[in-house]
Amino acid sequence: MALAIVRLGSPRLPDEGLRIGTVRRPPRGVPKSDFASQDWYDVWFPNLAPSAETMKLGQAAETPAQWAAFCKQYKAEMAGPAARHDLALLAALSHTTNLSVGCYCEQESRCHRAVLKALLAECGALLR
Repeated sequence: MALAIVRLGSPRLPDEGLRIGTVRRPPRGVPKSDFASQDWYDVWFPNLAPSAETMKLGQAAETPAQWAAFCKQYKAEMAGPAARHDLALLAALSHTTNLSVGCYCEQESRCHRAVLKALLAECGALLR
């Protein structure tokens, strides 16, 4: 059992389990009934997505310093009680079932899911 970090819309991994979309908005132009069958996600969980303001920082980041500012702000958002409980829940589930979390970004290293992966590891998640 483990938790995978994935790109939403990509083909599912073998035994990936439940795919959770940690994004602010559903995919554009895709009927809700097709989200799972088109490999977007099974469950939408925007609680762990960056706020709109923070997302703008990440999308505009061109330098390592700007990217670091995005990461710092996103980590601050994830330090709140509700987000900490959500992270702890996913970390605990990773020890009993396969699941995945993801975002649409092509490059994981320049996406909030890289930071999310580190936060989940800090919470004791079993990662793939």
